[in-house]
Amino acid sequence: MATLPRITTFAWVPEFARGFVRDLRPRWAFEEVGQPYEVELIRDAKTAEHRRVQPFGQVPTYRDEEADIFESGAIVLCIAERAGRLIPNAPGERLRAIQWLVAALNTVEPVVMEFAINEIFEADRSWSAERRPVVIGYIEERLTDLQARLGDRAWLDGDTFTVGDLMMVSVLGGLRGTGLLDRFPGLAAYVARGEARPAHRKAMADHLAVFKRAATA
Repeated sequence: MATLPRITTFAWVPEFARGFVRDLRPRWAFEEVGQPYEVELIRDAKTAEHRRVQPFGQVPTYRDEEADIFESGAIVLCIAERAGRLIPNAPGERLRAIQWLVAALNTVEPVVMEFAINEIFEADRSWSAERRPVVIGYIEERLTDLQARLGDRAWLDGDTFTVGDLMMVSVLGGLRGTGLLDRFPGLAAYVARGEARPAHRKAMADHLAVFKRAATA
């Protein structure tokens, strides 16, 4: 009997990080394609043992009978490839789906993370308040371009939800609670569509349940 694919993620994170840890991305992909999976919970990602799989000491990681990989984008692509879903067969459409996944991680997520760093991790620095308008300006520039490209489409490449949308919605979800998406109603509606998908709801519930169990243990 084949073993289930397994992801590794944290057994506990501070409250501000709940709903944002990147195991949510493969969880969502698994739910979209209907693939059962297992989760290995760890407390410390900086151990020598974990770094043998994830050299940067992060989560998630992924393992199945053929692959042992890290990085959420690579994991989501692997899940889609294995299932033959979330990624179109037609070469042009397939490449565009991958293009949007890369754009989410390489073009949009850096400015989202810069905001998180400024607002949370370095909020007590003397220059944080002064830098805030600059960081918001970077985000608004990216979101302006993205909303213009999305237009009146349901998803980034039309009517089909792909790995590109899964990753983009996940990245934009990093702005949840900040009010920044409210200035971009087209993108706010796009994120709401993605997060309303049953697969996302299930993935988020399972993600949060880990921390609820940890709190009562």
